[in-house]
Amino acid sequence: MKKLSHYDAAGQARMVDVGAKAATVRTARAHAFVRIGPKALRKLPANPKGNPLEVARLAGIMAAKRTSELIPLCHSLPLAFADVEASVEKRGVRILTTARTSAQTGVEMEALTAAAVAALTVYDMTKALDKSIEIQDVYLLEKTGGKSGDFKRSMK
Repeated sequence: MKKLSHYDAAGQARMVDVGAKAATVRTARAHAFVRIGPKALRKLPANPKGNPLEVARLAGIMAAKRTSELIPLCHSLPLAFADVEASVEKRGVRILTTARTSAQTGVEMEALTAAAVAALTVYDMTKALDKSIEIQDVYLLEKTGGKSGDFKRSMK
C-alpha cells in the first residue's frame, strides 16, 4: 500500500514539504453537474436574482484563487489561469473548470474547488425556483505535470 504523504510517523496530519521539488507547469480540469427540474430550467433566463451561470463562473474563479484558505493542508499556489464554463443542458447545468500554474505541486484542488463552488452558486441563484436541485458528479477530469504524471478520467 502506498504511504500517504499528508501524515507524519505518529499519524498526525501535516502539510507536505514541496520545497525541494522543481516548479513545473501543471494543469487540471474538473467537472460538476447541477440537476435542475425542467420547470425551473425553463425559468433560468428570467431568474429574478440575475444570470446564475455568469455569477457561478465568477464565483468558481474566485474560489480557485482561495483554495488554500478552504482546504486545510492545501498549498497556496500562484495561479496563471483559472476558468469556469457553465452551460445549460436538458437536465441541468454542466460546469467545467480549468486551473493552471507553474509550481511545485498540482492544481487539482483548485479545479475541483472551482467546480464545487460554481455548482453551489448555481444552487444559490436558483433555489427560489426549485428546492430539489441536486449537485452531482464533482470529479477530476484530467491533470498534467508533476511527479505522478498525467491523468485522464476514462469516460466509459
